[in-house]
Amino acid sequence: MNDQAIMENLLLTTKGVCDLYMHGAVESSTQNVHKAFDTALSDSLCMQDDIYKQMTAKGWYPSQEADAQQIAQVRQKYAQMN
Repeated sequence: MNDQAIMENLLLTTKGVCDLYMHGAVESSTQNVHKAFDTALSDSLCMQDDIYKQMTAKGWYPSQEADAQQIAQVRQKYAQMN
């Protein structure tokens, strides 16, 4: 397994952990439990951001900016739903 594949797996796993912690915080029945999930979520989001930044720096997570026409099309699509 190469470094890129390892980082992709780390990113996917961290995203999944964030999802679990978020649901734990939402569903928690006491303030102490909520705080524990909230803290874990915050830590995991920081970790996810670090992984993303490292992958982007190496060119392993390419992204593109949407042009004005694409943004206008999406806005129009969702404006019609209301």
